[in-house]
Amino acid sequence: MHPTRRLILAAPALLLATRALAEVAVGTTRGLTGSATLTRGAAPKALMPADPLMVGDTVATGAASTAALELFTSTQIQLGPEAQFLIDQFSADLGGVITVGGPMVFDRPDDLPKLDLTVQSAFAQIGVRGTRFFAGPLNGTFSVFVQRGRVSVQAAGESRELGAGDGLDIAAAGAAPGPVGQWKAPRIAAAFALVGLTP
Repeated sequence: MHPTRRLILAAPALLLATRALAEVAVGTTRGLTGSATLTRGAAPKALMPADPLMVGDTVATGAASTAALELFTSTQIQLGPEAQFLIDQFSADLGGVITVGGPMVFDRPDDLPKLDLTVQSAFAQIGVRGTRFFAGPLNGTFSVFVQRGRVSVQAAGESRELGAGDGLDIAAAGAAPGPVGQWKAPRIAAAFALVGLTP
């Protein structure tokens, strides 16, 4: 089972807005291959395309399954097999807190206002500046690859800056991030294929 990854979108007024946001859809399900469940409250149900997503919802994909989710506005999250996605807090204007386990691709168009986005996982903290990136298990390590934009990866007291085309690996939870390098096409394709996408 993959370690839990935490995505944290920080904003100063976020905690004040959480209660109001819990009653409002903050996203939607854009597509699904295979099977997935949506848990709202106590009982999970089968996830369906176009299901709204609310604060507190958990999406869990099955084996050989992927789910395409959208957080308003136009922030795309693509989940791979056996992944979990929990919306702890989210607002298009304020940011939020999201928990993800398993492979995922985050994609936010460059022409949208930037979110102060921090991806917190068992392996690293990733600071994001409006981008398209992969994060998740790949070939026995936790890997981060940036296709567009920039991210900052911090782990074990060390920091690495990644730009477009850069990737790195973290061997284990508690380990420092490995060196930054340009990824080659086969490895990029393998990472995106985990979530049912092409680079």
